Amino acid sequence: MSELDADLLVVGAGPAGVAAAVMASSLRMTAVVVEAEQVGAKLRSIGALENVPGSWSAGPELAKAFAADLARHQKLGRISLLSGRAVEVVGHDDRAEVTLKDGRVLTAPTVVVATGVTTLGPADVEWIDSPNTKWLPPLWRATADDLEGGRIVVLGADRPLGTWLRAHPETAVHFDVLYPATDGYKTDEVADETRVRLDLVDRVTVAPVRDGFRITAHHAVGEAHTFVVETVLTNMGSKPAAIPGLFVSTDGYCPPNEQHPRVLVAGDLKGAKMQRIAVAMGDGSRAALAPYYQAQAVPG
Repeated sequence: MSELDADLLVVGAGPAGVAAAVMASSLRMTAVVVEAEQVGAKLRSIGALENVPGSWSAGPELAKAFAADLARHQKLGRISLLSGRAVEVVGHDDRAEVTLKDGRVLTAPTVVVATGVTTLGPADVEWIDSPNTKWLPPLWRATADDLEGGRIVVLGADRPLGTWLRAHPETAVHFDVLYPATDGYKTDEVADETRVRLDLVDRVTVAPVRDGFRITAHHAVGEAHTFVVETVLTNMGSKPAAIPGLFVSTDGYCPPNEQHPRVLVAGDLKGAKMQRIAVAMGDGSRAALAPYYQAQAVPG
């Protein structure tokens, strides 16, 4: 196997990717981690953590810890961190390959793809009409200082809403949460939260005005109400960041059982229902264990 670049290739240095690389290193496997931005790039923008073991309160703290973990294993000579953007992954009978944007091709017996998800914007969902507003900041990036004392419209009732409020129990804020029926089951987390007003809508129109945004909330019974608010945040969920070469299902996610045997997917890329940082970390570790045990298997 001397012509291969490592025992394991890992695409993405978020929670799942870092966990996979660290697990591989602990098993005396070599790993090359490919990251297009920086270790824990998305984590560095998360303003509040609440359900991650270890008393982490903000994403940047956890991202720095991940970077320190990789650095420690780099010093041991078992992990290499490579800056680059993966544009294709391919599994062969005897190896897996990852092609980078600059043309480099990396090879290993197995690759773990942990590219995660990207945030949905207004244009990505049918229930929001915002032709003149292509992007709005997501709730998960906001800090307590950003929102203290304000009235904010939140578009969508995805899980970060409850996480943010639990992480900032003393922050004086009021969220007007406009959400579609498909988000209804998620509102249980904030049903007793006095800082939230939940508004089930059929669709929402968002238009920029001089003092902020004009919001029109349309309800299924035909009623509508319009108001102007200074701050609008998105909270509609995410979409998978799959790379070419992966099998992608109709929902955009990458079911692990449909991939080439040498191509493993880990973390948020696998599906929407289990998207949590701690879950991604465990799943990344599991992904690294799979090729290790396979390599250790005794024939017959």
